[in-house]
This record gives sequence, structure tokens and C-alpha cells, in this order.
Amino acid sequence: MNGGIILPQFDPFLINFGGFGIRWYALAYIAGLLGGYWILRREAGRQPHAPMPVEAVDSLLNHVLLGVILGGRLGYVIFYSPAFFLANPLDIIKVWQGGMSFHGGLLGVTVAMWLFATRWGIPVLAVSDRVAMVLPIGLLLGRLSNFINAELYGRVTDLPWGMVFPGSDGLPRHPSQLYEAGLEGLALGMMMLVGWRRGWLRRTGTMTATLLVGYGLARFLVEYVREPDAHLGLVLGIATMGQILCLPMLAAGGWILWRRGA
Repeated sequence: MNGGIILPQFDPFLINFGGFGIRWYALAYIAGLLGGYWILRREAGRQPHAPMPVEAVDSLLNHVLLGVILGGRLGYVIFYSPAFFLANPLDIIKVWQGGMSFHGGLLGVTVAMWLFATRWGIPVLAVSDRVAMVLPIGLLLGRLSNFINAELYGRVTDLPWGMVFPGSDGLPRHPSQLYEAGLEGLALGMMMLVGWRRGWLRRTGTMTATLLVGYGLARFLVEYVREPDAHLGLVLGIATMGQILCLPMLAAGGWILWRRGA
């Protein structure tokens, strides 16, 4: 086995004031939300009769922000560490210590989009199509932040690009964060860009289904080289929790595509 590429210890803070400040991970959330917000405002302004008016995008941002934070945190608590948080309930609010779940965030955003769509009288799939279109921005930045934080790294490998992460066991591992950044962020983002140029927003549900199926497949495959959570391991000895949580996404995306073709 080769020695691997030894990574330096990156500072998790962009700005640090004695243990408090702006973390790269927080900046990724903020940049992803603001980038998506800017794109959706532009898209709404280009089409005077679009389902979502420009003035509604501000409200959507507030709904999505709450959905991401509450859903992401509760998803991590329920899916990944229920026993710990049951014994330490006050730690649930300590989001600054880390611990967010994409699948939980997705559920939170789904509820937020439904509430927003109901309030504004907009079809919920028309809302989710637009959120799906910009979501890869946040996915890309989030996975790069995982890499900087030396967290969620992959399994041991002897491939020449295996990396030794700070604080790990010193063995070369797959940079699974970069795999996910490439698939969930860049590749899926390019699909959304192509879809937008081809008018997929006028085919309600297409962007949503693309996101669900695209992310579900990418995450499911990368989980084969991503180190399972130490306290969970493989569920029933056959699959990671991430893979199990991707199955409903794949089913929902396939159902939307089937309904579109029916």
C-alpha cells in the first residue's frame, strides 16, 4: 500500500476569534443560499408570467433557510445518533459542534416548500423545480467544506490519490468528499444548467425528479467508498445509512418521472 498524499491541517475557520468566528462550513451554507437566491430572482425577473414572482423569492429564502437548519439537525439526531441525543437532549441545539444530515435537510426543505407553496398559491412542484435547479451550488460548497474539515472521508485505499487526513488513523483513504463534490455539485449542476436551457422548468417536475434521481444515485455509489459512521457501521451488514436514505429519493424521483410519462 502506498503512503498516500498527506494533507495539512486546514483551519476550519475563515475568521477565528479564540474559538468563535466564521467557519468554512457555515460560509458554504450562506454562499449556497445566497447564490441560489440570486439565480432564482433573476429567473423570476426574466419571465413576467413565471409561477413564482420575484417578490415571492424573498419569502422562499426564509422558508428554505429554516427547513435546512431544522431538518438537517433533526435528521442527524434521528437518523444517525438517536441514542446519544436521547441521553443528552440539550446537545441537540449545539449545531456549532457539527452534525447535519442532507436527507434530514431535504425533508425539512420539502415541508418548507409545501408551506410556502400553500401560502403563495403556487404548485409545489413548480417551487421544488426551482429549488432543485440551484441546490447543487450548496452541495458543491458543502462537500468542499467537508474536505477542508477533514470529515466524512473515505475508506482505506491503495489508489495513488489516496489521502491521509489529519486526525485519522494515518492510512490513505478515498477523498470521498471530492467525489461527492464532483458528482453532486459539478455534474448535477451541469445537468441543471442544460435542463434550464432546454426549458425543463416548463415541464413541471422534471428538475425535481432529476435532482432526486441524480443525487440519490451519486450518493448511493459514493457510499461504497465512504467510511461508514463508526457508531452505525453497515445496517444489517449490507448497506450504510446514507444508502438506505437514498432509496426513498430514488423511488420518489422515479415516481415523478413515471407520472410525467403516464
